[in-house]
Amino acid sequence: MRGLWTGVLAAVLAASTHALAFAPCAGPVEAKNVHVLRVEKNADLVLADGRAVRLEGVILPAGDRDHAPNYLADQALAGLTDLARNRDVTLAVFVPKEDRYGRLRAEVFFPGATDEPWLQIALLRRGLARVTIAPDRRECAPELYAAEAYARRKHYGIWSSGFYDVRTPDEIGGFIGTFQIVEGKVLSARVKDGRAYLDFGRDWRRDFKVTISPDDMKRFRDTGVDPRTYEGLTIRARGFVDELGGPEIEVASPEGIEVVQGPQ
Repeated sequence: MRGLWTGVLAAVLAASTHALAFAPCAGPVEAKNVHVLRVEKNADLVLADGRAVRLEGVILPAGDRDHAPNYLADQALAGLTDLARNRDVTLAVFVPKEDRYGRLRAEVFFPGATDEPWLQIALLRRGLARVTIAPDRRECAPELYAAEAYARRKHYGIWSSGFYDVRTPDEIGGFIGTFQIVEGKVLSARVKDGRAYLDFGRDWRRDFKVTISPDDMKRFRDTGVDPRTYEGLTIRARGFVDELGGPEIEVASPEGIEVVQGPQ
């Protein structure tokens, strides 16, 4: 009996650590060697067993919906298709495993790959996607950001033209409703009625700002980050641009903010 339980334990440990060989941050393995039947236009992977997979941590370009040419979106989707279609993959998934549409929220790996075994990293390093960090999927943020930064330095993919440049606070007002990356110096940082406001201009009613909702402020407190300490720092924030007086991006976790430079 002891031998039986030893074998079972070894199998469980092997399964639970399989994803760790690829990326310690990725989470437990949900499925191994599952076949990707096709890639949908929305970048979902459809598996041979009928399940759909949403690629966690990345967003592909959306062409004219990003105020950018559609050919960049077409190239990114073609690149994803070349990488993933008709391949067997391993899926690493945290709980909750599915989004509201029933898609698995997965980091995707290619077992036995000799080049880049992690699909999200492969997309980012080719300049075919940008990083987007969900508040409950923050573990792999450093790895994803590093891959994106590599492509940006090399001017690969979407970084080869100005359509997906990192924006300045002064120009972001023209991109309401699109996913953007904005870099600038925080002139003031305050908390009012439980909501944090990081202001990048003198007129907080009209200029660009990053906000943190009262619910998300708990996540900052739990990680020991006081948003008021961003004052005077040059930061990079990302998300969909909305309007709150002036243009605004709401950030849900500290991993959604990259500190680029200290106080000057």
